[in-house]
Amino acid sequence: MCETRQPEPRDYAAGRATWGMDKQTLRERVWDELEESGEARFPFPPHGRIPNFAGANEAADRLGTTNEWDAATTVKANPDAPQLPVRRAALRAGKTLYVAVPRLRDEQCFRRLDPAELDDYDAATTVSGIDEYGAAVGPDEIPAVDLIVSGSVAVSEAGARVGKGEGYSDLEFALLREFGLADDATTTATTVHERQVRETPSPAAHDVPMDMVVTPERTIRTGAEGKPAGVDWAAAGERVEEIPVLERVRPDGE
Repeated sequence: MCETRQPEPRDYAAGRATWGMDKQTLRERVWDELEESGEARFPFPPHGRIPNFAGANEAADRLGTTNEWDAATTVKANPDAPQLPVRRAALRAGKTLYVAVPRLRDEQCFRRLDPAELDDYDAATTVSGIDEYGAAVGPDEIPAVDLIVSGSVAVSEAGARVGKGEGYSDLEFALLREFGLADDATTTATTVHERQVRETPSPAAHDVPMDMVVTPERTIRTGAEGKPAGVDWAAAGERVEEIPVLERVRPDGE
């Protein structure tokens, strides 16, 4: 694992004693610690969501110094508050940005933000602005994605990510893969606070590992392997019937 350590991160080791903890218990601990330490940022409370954190701008800036960022022309990012600086940085760097519709509920389940077609990048990248300014597109209208940026509640130095528990981030990657728009070589990254870098429970087969974990203070290249090969239909369960685009790619009998 290659890790950039400049400057050295603050010592949060005392808060990382999480071996044997299940995912929900880990989530609650991270949310509590961000709130109690004063490191959480609007929206409040941090619980039940991808938590915003002090230093989100600096983490986005650090991501923007990486070769993986420079090489990317097409970025898929989550719509949550802590990744707002990443979304704005993507447009300012001339990258086309794609954001999934919440719960993939529409047939055209992504919004495309093309910097050449937008005048107000700040407005276009807010939660409400994504829908207002973004063009509704389906997966068959998206080019191959170079970089996927995900929000996290917790993530390990080995790249095992824990989200807020709904599973849609992993499902979005799986959907892109079903359409040939992402694969093992697609870079996955997350921006988080140092308090969110933890030992995590063993990931499930459908969990998408992070290639890069970026905090305000360091960049970790995890060396993670084993991105899902497509949709785990058993894990998707009844949600398949609620997501129109999945019905198009579901194999017979699933």
